[in-house]
Amino acid sequence: MNKNKIFIFEFVSGGGFSQVNIPTSLFCEGFGMLRSLITDFKALDFEIHTMLDYRICFLSKFIQADNVRKIKKNNNYLKIFKDLVKNTKYVFIIAPETSKILYELTKIVKNHDKIILSTNLKGIKYGTSKIITYKIFKKNKVLTPKTYRIPYKGNLLDKNFILHKFRKLKCPIVIKPEDGVGAESVYYFEKEAQILNFFMDFNTKLEKKRNYIIQEFIDGRDLSLSLIGSPYLYVNPLVLSVNSQNINIKNIESEYLGGYTPLENYKELINKISIFIKKLKILKFEGYFGIDFIEKNKQSFNFIEINPRLTTSYIGLRKILNFNCAELIFNSKIKNISEIEIDLHDYSYFTRIDFNCNNFENMELIHEELLPKLMKIIPEFVTPPISLNEYNQYSCFIATKTKDLSSSKIRLNEIIQSLESLNFNVFKPKKSIL
Repeated sequence: MNKNKIFIFEFVSGGGFSQVNIPTSLFCEGFGMLRSLITDFKALDFEIHTMLDYRICFLSKFIQADNVRKIKKNNNYLKIFKDLVKNTKYVFIIAPETSKILYELTKIVKNHDKIILSTNLKGIKYGTSKIITYKIFKKNKVLTPKTYRIPYKGNLLDKNFILHKFRKLKCPIVIKPEDGVGAESVYYFEKEAQILNFFMDFNTKLEKKRNYIIQEFIDGRDLSLSLIGSPYLYVNPLVLSVNSQNINIKNIESEYLGGYTPLENYKELINKISIFIKKLKILKFEGYFGIDFIEKNKQSFNFIEINPRLTTSYIGLRKILNFNCAELIFNSKIKNISEIEIDLHDYSYFTRIDFNCNNFENMELIHEELLPKLMKIIPEFVTPPISLNEYNQYSCFIATKTKDLSSSKIRLNEIIQSLESLNFNVFKPKKSIL
C-alpha cells in the first residue's frame, strides 16, 4: 500500500532566499518549524518531500524527510516548488505573508487541485493585511488598538500625517509594515522628537513602496493563541494553547525572541476570551493559525493581528500537547475535531540562542563532527547551531520540556552553561531575562 505523500515547504530554508543572504533569526525559526512538522508527519507514516537551500543542505541529516531537493543559487525555486506540488497529494506551506508570498504559493497548490493542510486562501487574505484585520476586529466589536494606514507624500511616507495621529492618540505608537511578520521592522515612539529624528534617516530603515501603518501602542503582556480551524467546525476553531511571547519592541531594533507555552492559567484565559473568538467565526479559517493579543489587565484583551500560518510557538507546543499536532491538522480537513479535549501536561520554553566562538576555523569539521555531538549533548536543539552570514557568530533554536515553567528556565540556563563550557560566548538571551 502506498504511503500518503506530503510536500512540506518552508520558505526561508527552502530556497526563498537562495539569491541573497539568509536572515539568521528567520532561518532559526523557519527551520525549527520545518523540522518539527516533518517529525510529526513522519510519525503518521507519511512519505515526506521538502526543499533545502544549498547553503544549509548539510542539515538534511537532522530531518526525517524521504526526499530533499537541493536548491542551488541559480535554480528557480518556484519551478521546483511546482514540480513537488504536482507529485504529492498533500501540501503544507510555512511562509511569510509579506509581499503576498504565502498567498501566491498557496494559490499555486489550489490551482493544482492538491489538498492544502496549511491555512486556506480566505484565511490568508484576512490575516495578511493588518488594515483588513483591524476592520474585521472593529466590525465585530473586538477590542483592538487604533490603526491607520500611512499615506505617501511623493516617494516618502507622510511625516505630518504620522505626527497628527501621534498628537491625537496622546500615547506611544508603533510604526510597522502593513503586511509584516512578527516583530519585523516594528518601530516604537514615545515622544514627537523621536519621530522627527527617525525621519531624518528613515530611508535607510524603511522599504520604499511598501505600505506601513501607525498603531496605538498597548502596554501589557504579549500573548498569542494557537488554533486549528476546520470546515467542520461551524462555531469556533479549536484552541490549542495560550502562549507567552518574548517580544522586544522598545529597543531601537524590534525583535521576537521566543516565549513559553502554556500560560499558567491558560484554561481560565481561554474561557474568558472565547466570546471574542466566537465573534470571529465568520472568518472560516482552516488549518493551523495564530492570533496575537495583549492582556492589559485581568479583564481587558486587545487583539493585535491574525497570523494565517504555522507560528513559532508550534515548536514548543508540539512537545507538550496530548495529541500529535500534525494529526489534528490533518484530521481537521476531513472530519469534525470539535469533540477533542486538549490537555497540556508540561511546559516548554522556546527561544533563539545567539553566541560566538573564535576556536573553530574548519567549517566542514563543524558540520560533520561538532553538530552531531552537540545534538546529542543538548537534545533540546530544534535548529542546530549554525553560522550563516558571520563566520564566528552562531544561532540556534531550542525548546525545552519540563513539568513547570521554573524548571524550563533552569534547563535553559543549563543549556547556556553547556555551550559556554565549550568556549561559546552566549550573548542572547541574556541571563537577566530568564
